[in-house]
Amino acid sequence: MINRILYITSTSVEAESFIKVAGLKTLSGTEYRYGKAEIELIVTGVGAVATAYKMTKWLSLNRHPDLVINAGIAGSFNPLIKIGDVVMPVSDCFADVGVEDGNRFLTLHEADIVSDNDFKNDFLYCENSFCEKLTPVLKPVKAITVNTATGSESTKERLLAKFNPDIETMEGAAFFYVSSLENVPFVAIRAISNMVERRDKTKWDIPLALNHLTIKLAEIFETLSL
Repeated sequence: MINRILYITSTSVEAESFIKVAGLKTLSGTEYRYGKAEIELIVTGVGAVATAYKMTKWLSLNRHPDLVINAGIAGSFNPLIKIGDVVMPVSDCFADVGVEDGNRFLTLHEADIVSDNDFKNDFLYCENSFCEKLTPVLKPVKAITVNTATGSESTKERLLAKFNPDIETMEGAAFFYVSSLENVPFVAIRAISNMVERRDKTKWDIPLALNHLTIKLAEIFETLSL
């Protein structure tokens, strides 16, 4: 049974998609209830460093929850994953952490700098019963995490050739990493707000992505039997 959930998102705008879930009850400023589960909301700020700091600090000061959820928006590399779709990253990596060797980019493992048991060939994986249970309602995808959001065709092509990702975020791998180190069950959920391409915000639809995320969260909570 899930009694306590930590819900993590990077901005107050993304947090609204959670707060608007039908059936969610407010207990206090950051504490909510859905069904029998108490849910604590954390808004971390944008990026992997902010996410890792806020998440680690919370986990060090509080009893570990039964499940940690990270949700927000993302960009899609995959033409089959369109704006408004809600997906579940099941693998992630720090796609711009490494070294340059001339015109080549090498990951830390390729450069033989680290041998971290929390990584499998540079990737982190979500392998738990919650991900398995949600697979019928959320498409599993391969994600990458970057410090600089991709906004050029040259960077897009380089990342596709190197990692073959479905989506891109700025926080996901940090969430996977801390959850894995802290041995906390976790699930990541992302709503697609834009395609990864030459930056053109006129083509984005953040309201649509967040509205679909709100709807999907209710389905997720029901699927998890909260």
